[in-house]
Amino acid sequence: MTGLARGYWCECWTEDATGEGPALLASFDAYSAPQADRWVAIALRTISPALDSDASDEAWAWLHDERAETRRALLRYEHCTVTITHAGVRIIWTIRPVLFLPLAHRQNIELPACAHSFKPRTTH
Repeated sequence: MTGLARGYWCECWTEDATGEGPALLASFDAYSAPQADRWVAIALRTISPALDSDASDEAWAWLHDERAETRRALLRYEHCTVTITHAGVRIIWTIRPVLFLPLAHRQNIELPACAHSFKPRTTH
């Protein structure tokens, strides 16, 4: 399996309580468990001042109490999900173990032009 790299595919989705389907907000390719859980931690710390009190409590509970278990699960190469609910909107971060294939035209962190024509399918 030359050229394959183990890592994690990270996504952030939102789901509106009104029935609006899930929307992909961001995605990130992480090459280590610390990098993957740090992506979620940075997002939670960044948005926590704008969250309602319940959502902020959920965010800080994960950051202080549950993050270590997430990291251990990632080190076991297991799928993890972090979810908070703010004002009727669920924000869901998923981290999935993957094998990355090298991209021929990739330059450092820039994706090749063809990556922007990809349209993810939503699952219900």
